[in-house]
Amino acid sequence: MTTLKDIAHDAKVSVSTVSRVLNGDQTLAVSHATRQNILAIAKKLNYTPVRARKADQAEEKAPSESPVIGIVVAQSIDEELNDPFFSSIRKGIEKEYAKQGLSTLHTFRLRSMDKGAMLKDIDGLIVIGRISPDTVEKMTNRMEHIVFINHYADEDLYDCVHVDFVRAADRAIRHLQSLGYTHLGYLGGKEREHYFEGNAVIEDERQTTFMKRMQEAGGLHLDDIHIGEYSMQEGYTLMQKAIKKGNLPQAFFIGSDSMAIGAMRALNEAGLSVPSDVSIVGFNDIEAASFSSPPLTTVKVYTEEMGEVGLKLLLERINGRKLPLKVVMPTKLIERGSTCLIHERG
Repeated sequence: MTTLKDIAHDAKVSVSTVSRVLNGDQTLAVSHATRQNILAIAKKLNYTPVRARKADQAEEKAPSESPVIGIVVAQSIDEELNDPFFSSIRKGIEKEYAKQGLSTLHTFRLRSMDKGAMLKDIDGLIVIGRISPDTVEKMTNRMEHIVFINHYADEDLYDCVHVDFVRAADRAIRHLQSLGYTHLGYLGGKEREHYFEGNAVIEDERQTTFMKRMQEAGGLHLDDIHIGEYSMQEGYTLMQKAIKKGNLPQAFFIGSDSMAIGAMRALNEAGLSVPSDVSIVGFNDIEAASFSSPPLTTVKVYTEEMGEVGLKLLLERINGRKLPLKVVMPTKLIERGSTCLIHERG
């Protein structure tokens, strides 16, 4: 019997890519030629999807048959492209899915869903991102097995995987303070809660933690807080605004690495050096962080691992676990070249 691995081998792509193409995932960033090649190879090898085989045999699904898993992504395609935080979580799910040898994975964008109608053949669901309580209720009414990633769901009912953003932001702020900086600034984006028809701006714990810690230290200056969107372009634009305002902070905590990289470019163009003139700490530890100039000091969030853990939790629930679990992923400060002791500044 032909498997996804056979098709992936002939097409020279990953098993997860084959699965997503065969399941019509239009969010997958592959060329039209690659899609057509995968479909042609599947047809040539007479590949039959698991669910189709089940229908042909008209039998109940055996316990060993691969479950059909769905991913609901709360973010739009643009939001996911601008902030790798969420795409990295999805990558982790897909990697673990391939590692487990599973065969059918569906991906949905929240705003393009028919409020659950497309979930009728799904055995379990992973939701990525913050969604409104009303939207959660509409989903869970149609789904027994569901795991939420980066969302505080009802912990008495559902598994969830998330990050302690307060503790993570505190790591960044206390690191800058330990280097001797007292005048700190913050650049960040808008945190959003999503629902079927759109989204609403909610509290961002990175920003509120910054404000609380600076107020405790007696150094809170609201005009040193600049908020836009979580993207490299916005980081660049907001730092330009901060430079133009004058009285630039000695250091910045920036809510995402993408924004931090954009901000460092704005500083460079203004003739300011990182870290000699301004120290920078980012958030996430995306791949580009270690290749920026200078390499970016950041708080590492284990996003791929969040996806991997989310899938493992879901499979446990499908296989019979009743007790809901809450997993809080650790974070770690990664020190690189974008920060230095205040007395080492040029």
